[in-house]
Amino acid sequence: MDISPLSFPDIEKSRPLVLAGPCSAETEEQVMTTARELSACGIRIFRAGVWKPRTKPGGFEGVGEEGLKWLAKVKRETGMYTSTEVANSGHVKAALKAGVDILWIGARTTGNPFAVQEIAEALSGSEVRVLVKNPVNPDIELWIGAVERLQNSGIKHIAAVHRGFGSYEKGLFRNLPQWHIPIELKRRLPSLTLLCDPSHIGGRSELIYPLSQQAMDLGFDGLMIESHCNPAIALSDKEQQITPELLHTILKAIIIRETTDDSESLYELRREIDELDQRLLDLLSKRMSIAREIGRYKKQHSMPVLQPKRYEHLVTERVSQAPGLEMDEEFVRQILEAIHEESVRQQLEIFNKG
Repeated sequence: MDISPLSFPDIEKSRPLVLAGPCSAETEEQVMTTARELSACGIRIFRAGVWKPRTKPGGFEGVGEEGLKWLAKVKRETGMYTSTEVANSGHVKAALKAGVDILWIGARTTGNPFAVQEIAEALSGSEVRVLVKNPVNPDIELWIGAVERLQNSGIKHIAAVHRGFGSYEKGLFRNLPQWHIPIELKRRLPSLTLLCDPSHIGGRSELIYPLSQQAMDLGFDGLMIESHCNPAIALSDKEQQITPELLHTILKAIIIRETTDDSESLYELRREIDELDQRLLDLLSKRMSIAREIGRYKKQHSMPVLQPKRYEHLVTERVSQAPGLEMDEEFVRQILEAIHEESVRQQLEIFNKG
């Protein structure tokens, strides 16, 4: 069964298709204020979570079905399409009954085939549009499996949303982009509409613009961005939400490149290098943190900073791996020496403190 591109009869077919709205529907006033401001900026699709699964209990977990009434009001008063997240068949039935136009399956749910199957069966016979966020873990087969379960239930209008992948490493991003995974998804399912969620990838409002531009440079079809009328008082994920005004500024600043296939391929490769460079910096930062811990231990136990025999053994071992990694031995040696020099410098700073 073919997947139909995500389209709307009264929305111009141009990049980027934009879905925007608050992380959570909090109050009717907040929803309506945000929707009116977004509509005034030209946004045609409003998103808001009414059920909010949290990592730990006790936080704001959404207003539930009451929020569906607010989405219906948004639709009546602004003419915007509405969208919300569903995680089980009960959510699906309530959202469809309320007339929600677009449902999305969140990252945690995508990673659970039982939950996806339940949702797919509840959607059987529906013409609703469905978005599938990538699973938390970088498992493309789980992502594709969720799309296929929806297809098997007769859902034709499906899109994928790239929201980044979880990691124990704390770096620049809330969730690692790993752009090669959505690119591979698009290669395997070329008719699938591919959206990017820069809010969840970055986790910080200042990263939304560069991530959105990067997604457009990679040929993504659209963006799903969290926008709140007053992000500072948001009840969930306030750090990654932006005002409708700022969203409008970002969308005007984004450059949409229409280039040949060769140029697009070059952009993709360069973006992958940019991502890897950032990950290298994050790993080096983590390594230096461990080096400082070692420095504190050495100082406490009156051990010298330099351990020449260990260092020479490690360098020899690492350099010997260079040919198998398709790198020059001298290049690897220089990198290791530079890393060691910085580690020693940071440990000496600890020794020199009081």
